[in-house]
Amino acid sequence: MFLNYFALGVLIVVFLIIFYGIIILHDIPYLIAKSRNHPHADAIHVAGWVSLFTLHVIWPFLWIWATLYRPERGWGMQTQEASLTQLQQRVTELEQKLVNTNIPPLE
Repeated sequence: MFLNYFALGVLIVVFLIIFYGIIILHDIPYLIAKSRNHPHADAIHVAGWVSLFTLHVIWPFLWIWATLYRPERGWGMQTQEASLTQLQQRVTELEQKLVNTNIPPLE
């Protein structure tokens, strides 16, 4: 009789460990996004819960989405220096156009 209750207890404990393990597993992309100050961290968190109901199909995409963003370089598609120099060149060109058209600058 004791072994029956022991086996039932083990079964319940294993079920709870698997249940909470799956929940923790699906929060990994959200934790990554939160640690990187991702602008879409809340959307990743909600999509992680939706992934539980879609049989984990979108979970790998959430992982990729969460790891693409880094605060120091943004989405990683281009470097900050390149965009800054392009912006400075554009401002210089616009200033030259203002000088050539004799429109007084706004101050």
